[in-house]
Amino acid sequence: MKRRSLVPAAVSLAVIGCGGSGGGGIPVPAPPPCSSGLETPRAFPNLAFSAPTAMLQAPDDASRWFVVEQGGVVRTFQNDPDATAATDFIDISSRVHMEGEAGLLGMAFHPSFATNGLVYLNFIEQVGGETHSITAEFESTDGGQTLDPASERDLLTVVKPATNHNGGDLAFGPDGLLYIGLGDGGDSTNAQNTRRLLGKMLRIDVNSRPAGAPYAIPPGNPFIGAPLCSFGGASVLDCPEIFAVGFRNPWRWSFDSQGGDLWVADVGESSFEEVDIVERGGNYGWDVREGAHCFSPATGCDTAGLTDPVAEYGRNVGFSITGGYVYRGGQQTQVAGNYVFGDFSGMIGWLQREITGNAFNVRQLVEQGCTPPGADGALAPSAFAQDLDGELYLLDYGTGQVRSLVFTE
Repeated sequence: MKRRSLVPAAVSLAVIGCGGSGGGGIPVPAPPPCSSGLETPRAFPNLAFSAPTAMLQAPDDASRWFVVEQGGVVRTFQNDPDATAATDFIDISSRVHMEGEAGLLGMAFHPSFATNGLVYLNFIEQVGGETHSITAEFESTDGGQTLDPASERDLLTVVKPATNHNGGDLAFGPDGLLYIGLGDGGDSTNAQNTRRLLGKMLRIDVNSRPAGAPYAIPPGNPFIGAPLCSFGGASVLDCPEIFAVGFRNPWRWSFDSQGGDLWVADVGESSFEEVDIVERGGNYGWDVREGAHCFSPATGCDTAGLTDPVAEYGRNVGFSITGGYVYRGGQQTQVAGNYVFGDFSGMIGWLQREITGNAFNVRQLVEQGCTPPGADGALAPSAFAQDLDGELYLLDYGTGQVRSLVFTE
């Protein structure tokens, strides 16, 4: 089962040599280049982070960056290439269980953070032998400089069967609602079970809260009207928080800052990684299908009501997808307006739309295990980041470095 554990050892396992030479004096044709059209210089060469899982800026504030570390700390620093120090924005390491894929996994600023000081975190905890996925609200009491750990207000407490397949990414959509992506929790049957929150994209309203409730259910959610599934395990009714179903491990996802589409990268089981454009009420297939291929059963699966991924790739390209962003920056490149993503194997690519239909082809900028220009070795992208100008960055899990994406074609 995977997403493969986010540990530095996996970085070395992903390196698969890019060149070679023959023996006995017989010349061997050089292999094709491992990378083309991308450079990855360090964006903040004086800084590195511990097991980074996300990086973002606060709404309408380009002066600082915030880096989420898996162990339970969010670090902040000035948006200056010469920055030499990062400080703690919040430390909840005493609450966070870090093991393999588990830890502090997602963060989202409230759109009105500048005035209300609210931030949302997703993390894994263990209590009394149970593993929980927690989505919690925290508040800044010092004008946005830090978050107060004592202000924690838990919104969702989801019981998980294992510590893997967490998802954990958070973001506010163009509609002002909070979206939460959860993996299947290590049990593939959860993804199609609408009485469980695991294996789903959730959507909740943190601005309109009925008395005694942690949040409201937005109009339009498929199962609105049923009781909240905010605490515990399985419900007796379909969960009203659900926006879409059928995910294995949605590891990093984003809204297109111009078009508003929700792009989700879902980590595969053994053969295929996939990218989905997610819509309300959609079913994206797991565990009936892996990508666009039958999984359970292996043949003859019932595909009625399932939405195809817009792109997929196999083990010749990578083994664990890391979602990115539609590039909306100012560089003159063929990548402009297209979805950029990566793979924990070191692959970095983008999606080129086919002439007809809603399908895309994977175009590799860096092949798995290869060293892109500007880097010292193969990268292990654990997350991408997008600044307020639309430029993209990459978090390298193994070194903790932040790298810029500079497109050369």
